[in-house]
Amino acid sequence: MARADPHFYSRAVAETTTPHASANNHLQSGARLALLGIVVNAVLSAVKISAGIIGHSYALIADGFESLLDIFSSIATWFGLKYAARPPDDSHPYGHGKAEPVAAIAGSLTILAAAVGLSIESVREILTPHHAPAPFTLAVLVMVVVVKESLSRAVTRVARHAQSTAIAADAMHHRSDAITSTAAFIGISIALIGKHYGRRLESADDWAALFACVLIAINGVRLLKPALYDLMDTAPSKEIVQRVRNVASRVKGVVALDQCRVRKMGLEFYVDLHIHVDGEMSVREGHDIAHEVKNEVRRADSAIADVLVHIEPAGGK
Repeated sequence: MARADPHFYSRAVAETTTPHASANNHLQSGARLALLGIVVNAVLSAVKISAGIIGHSYALIADGFESLLDIFSSIATWFGLKYAARPPDDSHPYGHGKAEPVAAIAGSLTILAAAVGLSIESVREILTPHHAPAPFTLAVLVMVVVVKESLSRAVTRVARHAQSTAIAADAMHHRSDAITSTAAFIGISIALIGKHYGRRLESADDWAALFACVLIAINGVRLLKPALYDLMDTAPSKEIVQRVRNVASRVKGVVALDQCRVRKMGLEFYVDLHIHVDGEMSVREGHDIAHEVKNEVRRADSAIADVLVHIEPAGGK
């Protein structure tokens, strides 16, 4: 009876070569929300900049320009997610998932650029005397906070379910907008209270904008790190690796497990797994076990796109 080759690799053909339906659905949902974000940001930026100019509030004007930057970020996210949803081809046999962290990096860098630019302008406005903001700007800011926070929570839910850094970055753009608007609301309120009591506190909204820039920069760095990790094939959480090992070890015929490597490609995971089987069994029997291991692992987690199984004889070197 022929023995299993220690260097035999079994890669059973999947039922379909297209990405998982769930991953595609997440990408499409994220792309639709990115388009919605473009429309919302276009409207809000026009409202905030106009209200800021008329109401003498630099914090509101800065907030409006940040929304303009968010439009470019959402466009990058939309293109990245649409490209990542493309099926594998001859040039990209593992799919186009790397476009997802690239879009996330673009979004994170936009956040950081906005924070730096707005902080510079905030300092300039602090040093420049100007009129106190108009009271009606507070109503505009309340509307902005409600809209952006609602949109941020909706996008965050999709990002968490999909484990997508690009969608998470888009959600943080909306959250950053809500943060700057909240800070502007506080700053303008302080300036108006100071005016009521005869104290010159016009720069309060500028200080509020500067504080918001610090928070935005922190969030930008926090989002940039996981995107870079994904792009560099950093190992995912230990939980998914342990889950793969647990499932594979329960398959009949698997004597022991050796290496188990998992890497993330967009919203999907690819597994390289070494299993030990009886060295006396046939190549066909080893192939069947490897096929079963692959099927069981993929059934255990719909985010796993493919499993490459390396068969080794138990007790061999």
